[in-house]
Amino acid sequence: MTTLNLLSILIFIVSSINAEVAHAQLNHQNSWAKRVERGNEVTTTLQFYFHDIPSGPSPTSMRIAEAAQTNNSPTFFGALVMIDDPLTVGPDSSSRIVGRARGLFGSAGLNEFSLIMAVSYVFTDGIYNGSSFSLLSINEVMRPTREMAVVGGTGLFRMARGYAVARTHSIDATGVAIAGYNVTIVTYDYSKRTHE
Repeated sequence: MTTLNLLSILIFIVSSINAEVAHAQLNHQNSWAKRVERGNEVTTTLQFYFHDIPSGPSPTSMRIAEAAQTNNSPTFFGALVMIDDPLTVGPDSSSRIVGRARGLFGSAGLNEFSLIMAVSYVFTDGIYNGSSFSLLSINEVMRPTREMAVVGGTGLFRMARGYAVARTHSIDATGVAIAGYNVTIVTYDYSKRTHE
């Protein structure tokens, strides 16, 4: 075998290894989202972390209204909070940000701490950049696992339906809460629609 042939084989092997490494890195980088197409329906699963920061120098949630009796309520019944919370790949606050949760929630339980949430989850990463889905649901935050309804969306999530499962990761003494979200969204791919 000539030196040129050996060099060609070596270059081929190295480039193949580099391509596999790049592919593995891309899959790891986008591992927070998976998209599966079945006919005209697309099912997307998302896994991310929601960081609610009500205190400190840069809060991401703020109480904007409350009923006169809220201060006497153990559940803060009647309080309304506006949020602009970061969504990250991992639970650490320094994890890569993939979007923001923007909207509001109100304390809707007289005897148990439960929130009514009207929130849009707006994404800024990968193919989902500019797409969003919306929740309108009760979030019983004291339960370890909560299921909430996805009621619509924009961009790749247009006409979304589905559900989100949230699990509390941590809450500290200042009220900073981190929750893991696993979301399943079904949409319709209009680009595959046949015209009669």
